[in-house]
Amino acid sequence: MWVAENWKDYEILDTSGGEKLERWGDYLLIRPDPQVIWDTPKRDTAWKRVNGHYHRSTKGGGNWEFFSLPEIWSIRYGKLTFQLKPFHFKHTGLFPEQAVNWDWCSERIKKEIARRPSGRPFKVLNLFAYTGGATLAAASAGAAVTHVDASKGMVTWARENAAVSGLGEAPVRWLVDDCMKFVEREIRRGNTYDAILMDPPSYGRGPKGEIWKMEDNIFEFIGKTAKLLSDDPSFFLINSYTTGLAPSVLSYMLETVLKSRGGKVESSEIGLPVRDSGLVLPCGATGRWYS
Repeated sequence: MWVAENWKDYEILDTSGGEKLERWGDYLLIRPDPQVIWDTPKRDTAWKRVNGHYHRSTKGGGNWEFFSLPEIWSIRYGKLTFQLKPFHFKHTGLFPEQAVNWDWCSERIKKEIARRPSGRPFKVLNLFAYTGGATLAAASAGAAVTHVDASKGMVTWARENAAVSGLGEAPVRWLVDDCMKFVEREIRRGNTYDAILMDPPSYGRGPKGEIWKMEDNIFEFIGKTAKLLSDDPSFFLINSYTTGLAPSVLSYMLETVLKSRGGKVESSEIGLPVRDSGLVLPCGATGRWYS
């Protein structure tokens, strides 16, 4: 498992009864997690002094209960700053486990820029880019990034994260667009990228009501997106939170689509350490192809 273990402003303190107890900077939250199927004693006193608790409803969804939690606050990861706020369906605007992918991408980008001719931009495409964690990591490493998400609110949030991270003037194109339509247009335009990242949802709808279902659409989408890789590509990364989609499935798809490019493929679960137990909580899966 690839573990995001370099956080200072975030940690999972404990897990029990379908919930995780987290520290986000100076604030403590309890949120549900489907992986936490064990019911262990809650000995950590922080369970009783949280700033916010998301209660899942038996009818689906749920609601927040707040105790002295600000509307917006920030945490840092290395040189990056992320603004947080609790919003629908338990989220805060950041998936901390993705830091393990940010670190991996940053290191590859720095090495690639060092070996390539000076003055030639290293171009990264980030699809389903959410609030910009991977975009900021890539831009901070020196890449020129195209950030695409269908939600105007998420793209605005990502731009705000860039500004507070000191990356407001970084070479990032911020695009509100349907990712499938964007990829198809880029193919017609003949545009290419040196690296591609994607974090597609398990389920969604396009601007005209088109249904996206991960297991039905992802292989075709990977195939189309791979056409945007440059003649000297560095990597292609796909992340998944879809239940039942094993890391080896991500490897199989990447191997199948990119075998003519050579390179290597690896995949794994990604996770976060739990302080009180010393164990690691699984948080999805990532597949990586790299040259």
